[in-house]
Amino acid sequence: MAVALAANPTGAARANDVPPPRPEKLERITAFFNDEVDSGRIPGAAILIQQHGKPVYLKTFGYRDVTTRAPMKPDTIFALHSMTKPVTNVAAMMLVDEGRLSPQDPLSKYIPAFADVKVGIEPDGGNDLSKLELVPPVRPVNIEDLMRHTSGITYEYIGADWIQKLYREGHLFDGKFDNKDFVARLARLPLSRQPGTMWRYGHSTDVLGRVIEIISGKTLYQFEKERIFDPMRLKDTEYVLDPETERTRLAEPLPSDTILIDGERDRRAHPEWESGGGGLLSTILDYARFAQMLLDGGELDGKRYLSPAAFKDMTTDHIGPGSGVGRDYWYFPGDGFGYGYGIAVRTDPGIAKPPPPGSIGELKWDSGSGTYFGVDRKLDMIYIMLEQTQNERQRITPAFRKLVYDAFAAD
Repeated sequence: MAVALAANPTGAARANDVPPPRPEKLERITAFFNDEVDSGRIPGAAILIQQHGKPVYLKTFGYRDVTTRAPMKPDTIFALHSMTKPVTNVAAMMLVDEGRLSPQDPLSKYIPAFADVKVGIEPDGGNDLSKLELVPPVRPVNIEDLMRHTSGITYEYIGADWIQKLYREGHLFDGKFDNKDFVARLARLPLSRQPGTMWRYGHSTDVLGRVIEIISGKTLYQFEKERIFDPMRLKDTEYVLDPETERTRLAEPLPSDTILIDGERDRRAHPEWESGGGGLLSTILDYARFAQMLLDGGELDGKRYLSPAAFKDMTTDHIGPGSGVGRDYWYFPGDGFGYGYGIAVRTDPGIAKPPPPGSIGELKWDSGSGTYFGVDRKLDMIYIMLEQTQNERQRITPAFRKLVYDAFAAD
C-alpha cells in the first residue's frame, strides 16, 4: 500500500514527524532494478533516496556502457535532457529576485524579433499549409509563458502535423549555432497556440536561457556556474564534457535504443549550444544537492539561492482553474499535477482509482532519457532515478515512484 496523499506542512517536515523507509521495502527497489539490468531492458541505473538531508538509499546497477562493460558508479555522468529545465528556471528566478526580470515582462523586451511573431490557425484542410492562416497574438508572449510552457512555442515532434512540418522546415538544428542563433530561428516560426491558452511542451526554456544570457551578459553556463554550480559544489554539472577526463564516465543507452541514440548524437554534435531546456549533464550526487535546495525552500547549507517569495512563486501551480490555460494530449505533468515555473506541482489526487502515490505539494520532473526526480516536503525526502533509456522510461518511472512511496508506507 502506498503512502496516502496529504497536504504538505509549512517547511520541510521535522525528522521526528515522519517515518523512515522500511529496509525490507527498499530491497524491493534493488530487486526491481537488478531484474531490469539482468533482463537486458536497461544498461544500468543510479538510484538515490535522501531523507532529512542524508542518503537512506544509494545504489548503482549494471553498466554505464554495455559495450565496454564499464560499471555504473555514483560518479557516472548522465545526460539530463529535460531535467535541465528546473535548473534554468532557478537561474531565471534569481534574476527575478534581483529585480532584473519579471514574469510579466514581454519577451520582445529582451528579444525584439518576437514582437512580430504570429499565431498559426490550423488550416481547414487539416494540414494543408497553403490554407494556414497567420494572425496576431491576442497578447504578447511574456516571460511567464516561457516558464510555464504557455508561449505557443512547441517542439518539432509535438502538435498537429502542420506545426511539426513548419518546425522541420525551420532548420533549427542546421550547422553550428548557439542560443542566440537558435532563438533567432525560432522567432521566425509561428506560434502553435495563442499565448497563455495552452500548456504545450517545447523550446520555451531554451528561449528563457537566452533571456538569461541577454540580461546577465554571460553565456548560460557561465551564469549558472557562477550562481548555482560552484556555490552548490556541483562539480560535475555542465553542458560539455572534457573528452579526456570526463567522457569515459558518461552513461550510454543500449544500442537498440535508437531514438535516444539519435537524440544524443544531435546533442553532442552541437557543443556550442547550451540548451536551457535539455542540455545539462550531471551525476546523481550533484543533482541531489540541487534537489535538496528545492526541498529546503531555496536554501542549501545555510546559503539562500532563492528568496522565500521567489521559491513560492516557482513552486505554485500557475495553470490551474482560473488561469485560462488548457490541457491536451501532450500535457506531460500528468494526472493530479499542475505546473509552476519549470517544475510540476502535485495539486490533487487526480482521477485515477486508486490515485498514484505521493503528497499534495510534491514537486517533480523527468526527461525523455529516463531521468526522474521528486521532492516531497511532507516526508522531508528527495528521490532521484538516473538512467538512459527512451524505450523503457514510461514503464519504469511509475513503477519506481510506487516502490519509493511503498517503502515509506505503514503496513
